[in-house]
Amino acid sequence: MSFPTILLLAVALGTDAFSMCLGIGMTGVRRGQILLISVTILLFHIAMPLAGWYAGHLAGSLVGRAAGIAGALVLMYLGARMLWDVYRCDPEKPPLVALVNTGGLLLLAASVSMDALSVGFTLGTVKANLPLVALVFGMVAGLMTLGGLLLGRILGRWAGEKAQLAGGLILLGIGVKLVV
Repeated sequence: MSFPTILLLAVALGTDAFSMCLGIGMTGVRRGQILLISVTILLFHIAMPLAGWYAGHLAGSLVGRAAGIAGALVLMYLGARMLWDVYRCDPEKPPLVALVNTGGLLLLAASVSMDALSVGFTLGTVKANLPLVALVFGMVAGLMTLGGLLLGRILGRWAGEKAQLAGGLILLGIGVKLVV
């Protein structure tokens, strides 16, 4: 498998993380959260292809669907909360921190990394250099996550309350799309 092919596949796998983090970034995440989210998703995008390689296709599809649904429900909840906060329009309330605990962070990282689990299994059948592929997947997903969070943060500051409304709709839409 050529490096340009690996890179294109990595970008395709990182688009979920980018779009999710664009919505999360609009909520007003702090620098520490941006770094934590980016590194967590980077690590998941390295670990998942390796796990897929060892776990096999059946386990990947069973675990992947369950984690995908759980992650989608979390995104839908976050999106609905953001929309509710815009509706309530409480100026005293600080902006919603999208990822309030470690469990939520891990669940979201797993949900955007599940496709890499299946890809890991597939890559084993074409005899790809899996450690290199997993590293490229992780780096690209981490950079796309960072880009989505930073762009979302900029849009959030620029558009204010409208950005929170847009971010809520994005997260809600992604969550619905993951379930359907």
